Amino acid sequence: MQIPDNIKTWTAPAHWRQVQTIDVHTEGEPLRVYVLPELRGATILARRRNALSDWDHLRTALMWEPRGHADMYGCIITEAVSSEADFGVLFLHNEGYSSMCGHGIIGVTKVVLETGMMPMQEPTTKIVINTPAGQVTAFGHVSDGRVEQVSFLNVASYAVALDQTVEVAGLGQVRYDLAFGGAYYAFVKAADVGLTCAVEEFQATIEKGMAIKRAIMARRTIEHPFEPDLGFLYGTIFVAPPRDPAHHSRNVCIFAEGELDRSPTGTGVSGRAAIASARGELSPGTTITIESIIDSRFRVSVEATTRFGPHAAVVPRVEGRAFITGQHRFLIDPNDPLKHGFILR
Repeated sequence: MQIPDNIKTWTAPAHWRQVQTIDVHTEGEPLRVYVLPELRGATILARRRNALSDWDHLRTALMWEPRGHADMYGCIITEAVSSEADFGVLFLHNEGYSSMCGHGIIGVTKVVLETGMMPMQEPTTKIVINTPAGQVTAFGHVSDGRVEQVSFLNVASYAVALDQTVEVAGLGQVRYDLAFGGAYYAFVKAADVGLTCAVEEFQATIEKGMAIKRAIMARRTIEHPFEPDLGFLYGTIFVAPPRDPAHHSRNVCIFAEGELDRSPTGTGVSGRAAIASARGELSPGTTITIESIIDSRFRVSVEATTRFGPHAAVVPRVEGRAFITGQHRFLIDPNDPLKHGFILR
């Protein structure tokens, strides 16, 4: 059946808001990329605050139903705020705005290079990106005009506290490590709370992850050394043995308001690298492969050691793949009572 000409040529009324996006997934985790030129602020964190105060209705319209879903994730491209950067980004989800996102860096690098927003050259194209957590350097690994892989050097990552315990309703005493990989996470052995990081445990993983996150938030203050806006617990990451014996381990991250990351979580594997380094289990230059709940994977290594405020830290290198899934022109009818979206969780 042919598409009728009136469907192909129809245009929305001029007073409707239109948002052009490119959708991509990074090892299974979605990313909806768009540009918001109206953002104001001299720093990325200032633009993050501006997005929250003045433009949050676009986040909910594009992340929540009916245009998105409870586990949707997004990226706003904005102008750079430092002379050495190519552009800046804000990452957004069902609850608000994150401080950094590894799968987002991989996905947006794929988008800006393959759509021609930035020039692409083989075999490697370097991109410098301003994020709320700091500057990140990404590398598009290019072959035959396609970005086959993306790797990036993350912000300084560090272990905050190892072998901590918290009382969690229904779970009892839970041991966790606290680390920063661009965001703060509590890392818990899945077996300690009766999980294996399997797809079949999807709902139980969300429920237990959120229970642990809320228990830690109620009992512990998290402070970033330099930016108060970044001092919050983003999620819980469960760690389990890998399915593939050639790999190091398995990660499942529960973040924001109960989102479950389909990828191994770029900031999460960065935190894992920081913890392993602090325990003397991962030396610079050694690469490990970490699986996700759907068996996709990231590779992570310690590029260098450094200090970040009072913390001994590492600079992680994370590598993964992204694939473009769609090009969209979303319409927002001002008369639609659900124009700003709704969420069912």
